[in-house]
Amino acid sequence: MDEPSDAADRFYALVDSAIASIPPPFAERLGTVAITVEDEATPDQLASVNAYGLFGLYQGVPRTVYGASEAAVPSRITIFRGPLERHFRDPDELAHAVQDTVIHEIAHHFGISDDRIRELQGHPR
Repeated sequence: MDEPSDAADRFYALVDSAIASIPPPFAERLGTVAITVEDEATPDQLASVNAYGLFGLYQGVPRTVYGASEAAVPSRITIFRGPLERHFRDPDELAHAVQDTVIHEIAHHFGISDDRIRELQGHPR
């Protein structure tokens, strides 16, 4: 397989690699979750979580909510390329950050809160 030819292709490859690394028991339960890449978060996306900036965003009904499989709108994870690339200029740090962001947003799909994610990662609240 050839190396991706430009920054966007390299970024998509990082996201694909992060998705491929998800352990099968979790990957099999992602169902119809769409995982997309956008350059920047929209004002509405920022407002939806009361944030000034985002690396990623989960929108949907977490799997832990009763009837989530019957939700009328499928869940969506968006990874924001611009903020990640601006914040993580080193290629290895960017790859790690993309991996962390994808896993973080998938955790939200499984109903895990930001506080619990930080706790699991060993970070104080």
